[in-house]
Amino acid sequence: MPHPAPRHLAEGPRVGIRHFTPEDGPEFTARARESKDLHHPWLFPPDSAPAYARYAGRLIEDPTKAGFLVCEKDGPAAGAIAGFININNIVEGGFLSGALGYGAFAHAAGRGLMREGLGLVVRYAFGPLRLHRLEINVQPGNAASIALARACGFRLEGFSPKMLYVDGDWRDHQRWAITAETVTSG
Repeated sequence: MPHPAPRHLAEGPRVGIRHFTPEDGPEFTARARESKDLHHPWLFPPDSAPAYARYAGRLIEDPTKAGFLVCEKDGPAAGAIAGFININNIVEGGFLSGALGYGAFAHAAGRGLMREGLGLVVRYAFGPLRLHRLEINVQPGNAASIALARACGFRLEGFSPKMLYVDGDWRDHQRWAITAETVTSG
């Protein structure tokens, strides 16, 4: 599958991050369909053209959201979408905070690409976006997501029963967070 030249906002050794575009729909939805077993029951990324158009449209147009695609930089998969990381509920003023959501695609899972991508998004959020705090809310049984949060320096702050409506029910979540000072002093 040919990929356009990267338009990365930030790059690491193996991945770059960039914003969603309408043109990413076919690849994103194909990868979401291929990754259903990996994602269930934790998340449900759009797997059809109309669902992607709505999803990406919100990330592109809503100033309280920022969506990032994690893309491979080199080799035969250069430009391929490895996963996605979104900053939702961005609040300005005295809070300067956002809530992260993310998912790897099956072909990229377990390769460390999302760890690198999440590190890039965190630095971008605390740099150009001028945020102070990021939070990740994770269902306690989602060991891979918890491991990613921990590996990227997020700290466990608490537990919220019945916090988010996911897969037909209100689910408990752990709250993980990081602040700009942690990244700059760590």
